Amino acid sequence: MTGPEFLTVLTTTDSPAKADALARGAVEARLAACAQISAPVTSVYHWQGAIETTEEWQVLFKTTAACYEALEAHLTAAHDYDVPEILAVPVVRGNAPYLSWLTDETTPDDTP
Repeated sequence: MTGPEFLTVLTTTDSPAKADALARGAVEARLAACAQISAPVTSVYHWQGAIETTEEWQVLFKTTAACYEALEAHLTAAHDYDVPEILAVPVVRGNAPYLSWLTDETTPDDTP
């Protein structure tokens, strides 16, 4: 069995401006066809021995599995968190015209 062809990849950051920069950067690089920013969310997590509560903005990227590695590298380089949340969720099914558009709007390498 092969892996999923399409993914929703998510990350969070601590400001709307940073969320916009991550979203725009990935779409401009054609590593995601679309990015959606949800705001704000409250995150509760363990960090450096303490429980933290932080207001964050979640960014969801719509991409192909072929673009994942490049998208992860892009987000890791662009993100200012020490350990950014970058999670990929497989798309099991989807509207065929949308998935076709998603494929057309992403490139898994440096070719435009």
